[in-house]
Amino acid sequence: MASLSNTGISQHMTDATQGADYRFALTSLTSLFFMWGFITCLNDILIPHLKGVFDLSYSQAMLVQFCFFGAYFLVSLPAGAIVKKLGYQKGIALGLVIAAVGCLCFYPAASMHSYPVFLMALFILASGITLLQVSANPYVSMLGDAKTASSRLTMTQAFNALGTTVAPFFGALLILNEAADALSAQASAEAVQMPYVFLAAMLLGLAAIFSWLKLPNLSPVEEGEKAQDEDDGSAWQYRHLVLGAVGIFVYVGAEVAIGSFLVSFFADPNIAGLEESQAAKYIAYYWGGAMVGRFIGAAVMQKISAGKALCFNAALAVILILVAVFSSGTLAMVAILLVGLCNSIMFPTIFSLAIQGLGKHTSQASGILCLAIVGGAIIPLFQGLLADSVGVQSAFILPIFCYFFIAYYGLSGSKPSVTA
Repeated sequence: MASLSNTGISQHMTDATQGADYRFALTSLTSLFFMWGFITCLNDILIPHLKGVFDLSYSQAMLVQFCFFGAYFLVSLPAGAIVKKLGYQKGIALGLVIAAVGCLCFYPAASMHSYPVFLMALFILASGITLLQVSANPYVSMLGDAKTASSRLTMTQAFNALGTTVAPFFGALLILNEAADALSAQASAEAVQMPYVFLAAMLLGLAAIFSWLKLPNLSPVEEGEKAQDEDDGSAWQYRHLVLGAVGIFVYVGAEVAIGSFLVSFFADPNIAGLEESQAAKYIAYYWGGAMVGRFIGAAVMQKISAGKALCFNAALAVILILVAVFSSGTLAMVAILLVGLCNSIMFPTIFSLAIQGLGKHTSQASGILCLAIVGGAIIPLFQGLLADSVGVQSAFILPIFCYFFIAYYGLSGSKPSVTA
C-alpha cells in the first residue's frame, strides 16, 4: 500500500511538473506567433514603399506577396520533413535563423538598389517563417490535453494578431517616414535597412533562447509512424476537405490582397488623400479588427454553428466591400476597415470544418490546407493586374468573389462527405 501511495504522489508531482513545463513552453511560444504576425504585416508597408522607390506597377509591387506566400507552397513539405528529422524545438530555432538571414539580405538589396534582390530576401524570410509555422503550430496543439488544443491555438493566434496590429505603426514610423524625408530613390530604399537589421537581431536572439530553453521533448516521428501503420485511403477523397482547401486559398488571398492595397486606397483623393505614412497607421485597424473579432467569435460560436457564423461573416464582408467600391470618403474607408472584423473567425473556422471527421487522415489534411495558403501569393497578383487596368478602388471587386465562395462553404460545402 505504501509503495502504491508513493507511486501516486510521484505521478502527481510528475503531472504538476509537466503542467508547469507546458505553461512555460506555451508562454515562450507566444513570442514566435507575435513575431511572424509582425513580419507578415510589414509587407503591407513594404509594397507602397517599394512601388515608389522602383517606380513599379501595382502588379509588379504585388510580387512582394507572391514571393512571400509562394514560399508557403514550396517550403511547407520540405519543412515538414526537416521537423520530422530534427524535432519541434530545433525546427523552431532553425526557422528563426533562416528568417534572420532573410532580414539581413534587405541590407545588400537596398545598397544595390535591386528589386529582384529584395524579392529574394523576402522569399528567404518567408521560408524561415514557414518552417517556424510547421514547427510551432503542431507543437502548441500537443502541449497539453487534446480536447483544449483549439483553445491553445486560438490564444497563441491572438498574439499573432497583436503582431499584425503593432507592425503598421513600426513600419510607418521607421520606414515610410524615413523614406519621405529621403532626397533620392537610393536613400529611400535604404530606409528599410536598419528596421530589418533590428528584426534580424531579434530573431537571432530568439533562436539562441529557443536553443537554450529546456522545453518538453515531443517527437513528431512517433506520430508519423503511427499514422503510417494504419495508412489506407487518402484525405483527398473527402469533398469537404477539398472545398475547404479552396476556402483557405481564397480567404488568405482576399485578406492579403485587401491589406496590400489599403495604403494606396487611403491615399486616393476620392477616399482620404492621406500621405503614405499616415495611411499606413490605419492598417492597424484592419488587422486589429481581426484580433478583436476572434474573441467575439469564440464567444458567439458557443451558441451558433460554425458554418452559419462563417456564412454570415462572408456575406457581411461582401456588403462592406461593395460599399467601399461604390462610395467615397469616410464611408468607403470605414467599410473596408470593417472587413478585418469579418475576417477574424474565417481561417480557424474553415480549417476546423475542413478536417472534421477525417480521423487518421487529419495530418495529411492539415498539410493540404497549409499548402492552400499560397492563395496569398496568387490573388493579390491578380488584384494588382486589375488595379493597373481599372484602378485601385474598382479592383476590390475581386475579393468579393472570394467571400462568395466562403459563404457557400459555410452554408453547404463544409458538410462532411466522402467522394467515391
